[in-house]
Amino acid sequence: MADIQKPEHRTASCRCGAVSLELVGKPIVAATCYCNSCQAAGHAFEALPGAPAVVGADGGTPYVLVRKDRLTWLSGSDLLAEHRLTPDSPTRRFVARCCNAPIALEFTKGHWLSVYSDRIAAEERPAAEMRTIVGDRPEGVELPDDIPNYRTPSGKFLWRLLKAWAAMGFRAPPIEATRGFAR
Repeated sequence: MADIQKPEHRTASCRCGAVSLELVGKPIVAATCYCNSCQAAGHAFEALPGAPAVVGADGGTPYVLVRKDRLTWLSGSDLLAEHRLTPDSPTRRFVARCCNAPIALEFTKGHWLSVYSDRIAAEERPAAEMRTIVGDRPEGVELPDDIPNYRTPSGKFLWRLLKAWAAMGFRAPPIEATRGFAR
């Protein structure tokens, strides 16, 4: 009899556990972003009372990208605060108001959610496969060559996003349409 693999399951949650979501299936990619926007937002979040650090000493912010149709809010989506760097930014970040823990980043026109890696338990967290937009890293930071370092979003990164979008029937639902999101 063939061995049937169960889909991967991960849980992401804020520090106090009031906000949690389930991620099902293989992530699109696990990457660390060095763009100026991720650095600016991350440092702003870190200034909130009791907030965890999200930007590494090297300027990178680790994420796990998941398809929106493969996530379910288990609790606390009504506790999320939305943050944008500018009022018209297509990127919005979600922070749990209960403990000021950044949870995820959404490109509002996209089909994926970028979950801050540290919101996933270490034993469930996939290792970063690549670093992206490394041209924006802080001056003087030298990155190891243990995984690929891309100055811009790589073809591999974009290909994985396209494959995931095709698998979703080229739909890009808003986060508010994900399962379990409090409306």
